[in-house]
Amino acid sequence: MQALRKSRLRKGDTVVVISGRDRGKTGKVLSVDLGAGHVVVEKLNIIKRHTKPNQKMKQGGIIEREAPLQISKVMFLCPVTQKPTRMGIRILEDGRRVRFSKKSNETVE
Repeated sequence: MQALRKSRLRKGDTVVVISGRDRGKTGKVLSVDLGAGHVVVEKLNIIKRHTKPNQKMKQGGIIEREAPLQISKVMFLCPVTQKPTRMGIRILEDGRRVRFSKKSNETVE
């Protein structure tokens, strides 16, 4: 499988899951791994990890944390329409590249 080289999603964006166990849920992107094509979303795709006590965690036990999702399973949530949308790149007059929502045609910062 070929690694994904680019994505318009960034850390801090609000996304909606479009397929899988968490379909329809929304959350904020915590990290993006383009090499693996994964994204970690806040409070979604929760897994339980059994851990032993160690220097960092004095108390062992079962810890719940977010697992990575495939980047293709999430879509950007348009802040204007509150619907999943694709994103495009627009070059402004001053030469800056900005992302925009294809559904509402509004610039996304």
